[in-house]
Amino acid sequence: MTLIWILVGLVVLVILWVIGAYNGLVTLKNRVGEAWSDIDVQLKRRYDLIPNLIETVKGYATHEKQLFTEVTKARTAAMKAGSLEDKATKENLLTEALKSVFAVAENYPDLKASQNFLHLQGELTDTEDKIQAARRFYNANVRDFNTQLEVFPTNLIGTQLGFKAREFFAASETEKAAVTVDFGAK
Repeated sequence: MTLIWILVGLVVLVILWVIGAYNGLVTLKNRVGEAWSDIDVQLKRRYDLIPNLIETVKGYATHEKQLFTEVTKARTAAMKAGSLEDKATKENLLTEALKSVFAVAENYPDLKASQNFLHLQGELTDTEDKIQAARRFYNANVRDFNTQLEVFPTNLIGTQLGFKAREFFAASETEKAAVTVDFGAK
């Protein structure tokens, strides 16, 4: 009779552990989803600022039509991106296009002095900082989730319960490249 109680106790402990492991994985999966949502909120904010920035720059830089088209295309592509890898690639292209807008602004002193442009530039800079923070938060949650899926003993049941490792939001090769600073006189 004691042996039966020991076996029942072990079965109950295993069932409780499986429930705890499952609930832990669900919690981590939801944190990853929340972190991705934070990135999406900041990207939406950036998407909303870009048309205002383009219109402001258009008023001063009338000869830069191709640049405006490139930024608009990059924004549209980023908004339509599907997978995480595709989203990261398209967002990096949009970031590069926006850098071009600010580089062109250097050629237009009246534009650089415009309060509207300065305000939009500040808003975009703030948004870019928030996107970077949201990416770090997302990657930290992905790290925790993936680690939990890989460590023993959770790795024994994680995939059987339908959990899959998530991808990190990684920097593009252009973002990893060293920045060249030139303090030469103009």
